[in-house]
Amino acid sequence: MVTATNVEATAVNTIAWLSEASTSIVVPVYQRQYRWDIGGCEQLLGDIRAVSGSGERHRHFIGSILSTSGDDGTGELVLIDGQQRITTLMLLVAALHHSVRETDPLLAAELEQVLVRADDPSRTKLRPHRGWAEIFESVVLDRRSDGDALRDSRFDDNYAFFRSQVHADEAPRIWSGLQKLEHVAITLGAEANAQQIFESLNSTGEPLRDHELIHNYVLMGLSHTEQSEIEDEYWLPIERNTGESIGSFWRHYLVMTTGREVVVAGERGVYDAFRHEFPRLDLQSLREHAAEWRDYSAVYRTLLEPHRAPDAEVGRHLAHLNTFGRGMYPLAMRAYGDFARGTTDAAALVATLEDIQSLLLRRTVVGITTDRMVARLCRAREDGPDALVRAIARITPSDERVRVALKYSELPHAAYVLGRIAGVDSAAGLDLEHVFPLTPGDDWTGDGERVWADYSDDEQNSHRALAQTLGNLALLEQPLAERAFDRSFPEKRAVYAQSEVSISRALAELPAWGTAAIAERTVQLTELFLGVWVRPGSAGIDDDDLTPILDATRRRGWPRGWEREFDYVEYRGEHWEVYDVKYLFNRVFKRLWADSREAVVRFSAGRGGPIYETQAWNGHWDVLDENTHLYMGWDSKYMLTAVQGVLDEAGLAAEVFVKYSYFGAVM
Repeated sequence: MVTATNVEATAVNTIAWLSEASTSIVVPVYQRQYRWDIGGCEQLLGDIRAVSGSGERHRHFIGSILSTSGDDGTGELVLIDGQQRITTLMLLVAALHHSVRETDPLLAAELEQVLVRADDPSRTKLRPHRGWAEIFESVVLDRRSDGDALRDSRFDDNYAFFRSQVHADEAPRIWSGLQKLEHVAITLGAEANAQQIFESLNSTGEPLRDHELIHNYVLMGLSHTEQSEIEDEYWLPIERNTGESIGSFWRHYLVMTTGREVVVAGERGVYDAFRHEFPRLDLQSLREHAAEWRDYSAVYRTLLEPHRAPDAEVGRHLAHLNTFGRGMYPLAMRAYGDFARGTTDAAALVATLEDIQSLLLRRTVVGITTDRMVARLCRAREDGPDALVRAIARITPSDERVRVALKYSELPHAAYVLGRIAGVDSAAGLDLEHVFPLTPGDDWTGDGERVWADYSDDEQNSHRALAQTLGNLALLEQPLAERAFDRSFPEKRAVYAQSEVSISRALAELPAWGTAAIAERTVQLTELFLGVWVRPGSAGIDDDDLTPILDATRRRGWPRGWEREFDYVEYRGEHWEVYDVKYLFNRVFKRLWADSREAVVRFSAGRGGPIYETQAWNGHWDVLDENTHLYMGWDSKYMLTAVQGVLDEAGLAAEVFVKYSYFGAVM
């Protein structure tokens, strides 16, 4: 066997490696600063909790740790890659150590072996860059002074997060999970090129995509026979059904099942959401879940290819949805899945698809975003069909707003809209026709008398302003559209008379065409529009683009403009002048402490904070009562997560909305 002589790679238990008396690690001066934020710490803690509750043979792999021996004869390892992970683990172990040192000396002693050098208990085993080593050691060794309470440090923030999340009675469980962490220790010899190896580990190759990470996660830990079974019976059918859209399938499936938006930009959001939803998968539970995944992948294929639907009317509406509503696939998947299982009929499914189309089209017409709506509707559907109708009605613009918008705004999805108004089965073979041309020639005329060159500037501008509106648009068969293109209206009338499209043929009866005729036709077609895309049910308000609190955007850190992220907050019918997440966090917890104290206690006990009997460490605190304190030291993402969680625990999340400000919309 040929072996490497300059690189040694060994799979090791991470905590056992750190606990060895000989382990001493130094971070070289060229390394970047410590950058892990609360979100990364939350993910790590979640992984440790998950593996701690799994079987004895389960382990959690944290990647590779690359180091080389120092050249000063001290025996220290110089850490080339892995600083962020090792530092974060040290902060977690320090938080555990400080929480149990008075109550569990045996556990405290084991934890201390990870943290401090055997030859000098006043020094930590990890020695960061000298520019911030003093801060790190003051946190890990609990040597902070009163003056350090408000310093800006990721070490302080992440340590405080771990302290807030892990109570002393949970420390043994977390310690058990920590002892299941493994990594590949790569040690370089004197002749190895450290930078080249670092780059090969971190920069080469295409990063794994979400669905590939899910695939690995599902199969990892199974025997070869079990892997083959899951691959053949479940995963390959999912791949065949979804094709190139497999990544979208997993995102839409998770939105459907969790009722939460899944972030994809800049993060492994789909994979992370999957792991959160399925933290442990033994073979039996995997078979059950995988059967559902496979069934919904077949549903997804029908959404992608509506001609596969067994009911022609259902297929037509799925095709309509694909025109502009693929973002609503999570809701459509659930509805079609019920139809496929026979728990609802075709009429109920079509009604849901009609409501979705009305919601999306009306919001687009009036200029309101259609983003971040589907999760709230999936949640509503879990409460029954009537709850879904009410939820859709609340965020569907009123007839009055639609009428105003159709008068003056460009018509979106014009061929789809005109085709459905005219009652044609398909717009295939039909072209969009502008009765008044977008670029009329000087001799164009609307009445056969005055030509375009004789129109005043105001007349020309008013015509141009209405050119893309509903009243000036028609559908024509392609040969007829070619004949009508750029002709004057008197010439077009003969062409319109030959059309099979009723609303286009009616144009032949008009004597002239101008802004008055456009306005009159807009009124007529608007009533037909409102009859096709009906606002479902009845709604008490037209909600002005309010966002349910559960769908509010979680942003890490404190991005620019966060102080004016919201215009206001609607809390159970009350109007709150709340502009940022810190104020919202504080006000919600104080309000619920008065109104729903038991829910706050349950939430805090399950999450390990933010409610405490004493101010147990330095940081930002507020007082709920003389015996209870609220810890305020988290970043934006975690504070919003806590607000969402406690409102959900109290059963009030559906009654709380935020209105984003201009700053919040562009952050």
